[in-house]
Amino acid sequence: MKIFAFIPARYQSTRFPGKPLAVIGGKPMIQHVYERAMSCLEISEVCVATDDKRISACVNEFGGKVVMTGQTHRSGTDRICEAAMKIGLNTEDLIVNIQGDQPIFHPSIVSRLVKPFVEDRSVPMTTVKWKITDPDDIWNPNHVKVVTDRQDFALYFSRYPLPFFRDAESMQVHYKHLGFYGFRMEFLLKFTRLSQGVLEAAEKLEQLRALEHGFKIKVVETPFNSIEVDVPEDVMKVEQVLGEA
Repeated sequence: MKIFAFIPARYQSTRFPGKPLAVIGGKPMIQHVYERAMSCLEISEVCVATDDKRISACVNEFGGKVVMTGQTHRSGTDRICEAAMKIGLNTEDLIVNIQGDQPIFHPSIVSRLVKPFVEDRSVPMTTVKWKITDPDDIWNPNHVKVVTDRQDFALYFSRYPLPFFRDAESMQVHYKHLGFYGFRMEFLLKFTRLSQGVLEAAEKLEQLRALEHGFKIKVVETPFNSIEVDVPEDVMKVEQVLGEA
């Protein structure tokens, strides 16, 4: 069993066209994400999955591995599935999906993401949560929230605050969902063949496809937040963090 990291990247983005090529601290964002993924000790190989020749050329220029995919994929997970099939991964291999807008994630996030697969052979899919500390994040629709059961399996993901605390004086805790997924290759193939449901279409969140079809997602907590680049203004936030490092 090997662990492969895939970074889905597309040029056309409603909120930030050309986002993977946005320059952050002198490097394109996709290079930051790639280099972070390479620093994760558990990962055997890192690959960018894209449908855009400009992104492919950029990855080749900094010496990364890239696979060209089709242009009609519903989500990043569907895109990396095609790339994984092209490379010829085995069904027992593990796939880590690292979103291309995570340029400064902590490598330990990946360690936590893959651990449940080792501990429990029945776990088909994993993802990550972080306890929100800034109240503004709770109401930001770009920051997805997640709620879990007592065994840390996901109950629901939403762009709306979850849960809704009716009593203002209650102990309010919210968790942000971070853009990392782990899959067994066998389940990844199954996941991409599932039909899109009402929930995924409503929230525009691909992980809801698994829940709506009755599959479980193990959610692990990390003490590290990961700043996503959703809009051009986020570039400055990332550069500020890099400057402080």
